Amino acid sequence: MANVRLGVIGLGVQGGAYSGFLTEGKVKNMVLGAICDNDPAKKQLAEEKYPDVPFYDNYIEMLESGEVDAIVTCVPHYLHPEMGIEAIKRNIHALVEKPAGVYTKQVKELNDFAAAKPEVKFGIMFNQRTNPLYQKVKEIIDNGEIGTIRRTNWMITTWWRSQGYYDQSEWRATWGGEGGGVLVNQAPHQIDLLQWICGMPKKVYSHVKFGYQRDIVVEDEVTAVLDYGNGATGVFITCTHDVIGTDRFEILGDKGKIVVYGSKKVSIKRLVKPENEMSLTMDIRDVMRSVMGGNPSEIYSEEVIEFNSVWGAQHISVMENFAAAILEDTPLLAPGSDGINGVALANAIHLSSWLGKEVELPFDEELFLTELNKRIAEENKYPVKQ
Repeated sequence: MANVRLGVIGLGVQGGAYSGFLTEGKVKNMVLGAICDNDPAKKQLAEEKYPDVPFYDNYIEMLESGEVDAIVTCVPHYLHPEMGIEAIKRNIHALVEKPAGVYTKQVKELNDFAAAKPEVKFGIMFNQRTNPLYQKVKEIIDNGEIGTIRRTNWMITTWWRSQGYYDQSEWRATWGGEGGGVLVNQAPHQIDLLQWICGMPKKVYSHVKFGYQRDIVVEDEVTAVLDYGNGATGVFITCTHDVIGTDRFEILGDKGKIVVYGSKKVSIKRLVKPENEMSLTMDIRDVMRSVMGGNPSEIYSEEVIEFNSVWGAQHISVMENFAAAILEDTPLLAPGSDGINGVALANAIHLSSWLGKEVELPFDEELFLTELNKRIAEENKYPVKQ
């Protein structure tokens, strides 16, 4: 196989972007094999923009056409596991968009099916994992440079969305069509990065507001408190109604602190000795003398790194890595099986808010599905989930 022929399922914003990358030759060892969408208007668009690319209105037909070696699922979230399974069943490599699904029960089915066919590659579009900034942060944490994590804080409110955004599609911002709001649409990348870098919490307590500042039934405001089970805690805040927006990620360790500003700049402060040792050997006057005297180097050293990230480059990196995994057995930067972690964390945040209490992970999956189906039934637009 000289090039991987990728089938794009769903010619929306993301599917259109990926189709463009491929036809413009921006993805090494990957070409556009076919496009699938059940919207007649998208067929006309595809014929105009990609006249030489086969088009299908049924993704099963595309999978069985012989035109594609792999697919990417640019469709509503509930469909990712189903389409991933159908592709892998036919020995078609599957790259699913984030999130891997809406609830862990369905994602487990996908993971289990993929695990039974390890020769078929299964990845997920966690493009932020290719961001050099977050790769650097993970490297620092993994190397123990700031010691044992004591606290994490991420405020990511740069997801402003107008009412018109929610009104543009009937399935958007619904329990039955989308499966939630900011937790399943805008913030999955940060939820994945949080657990990828800092680990999964053991317990979650959340306060979530549904339709707080928008005329929707799903969440547009989230505050979650995380308990890592070893004394460390965290806070995750996100929303879609902050037109100014903040993106600030802090990780405090016993040997230093990392602060990420706007996903573009990172400050790494490394203590000259662990905080516990400082506590035993220094008093407040020693610390104040160093800080107020303008010589904080007696307390810590600081490294500041700025990164330039171009939209699309990270997506291309994931696609190139996926092609390399198929052609050369290169390890995946974002294995599809990892997708369940972010889904589990989002589910736990939802469930804690619905029940009004702290939730332990792993949680009762059937209870989560029951609570989700209550909200789907109240909408009365979509069938309940199994």
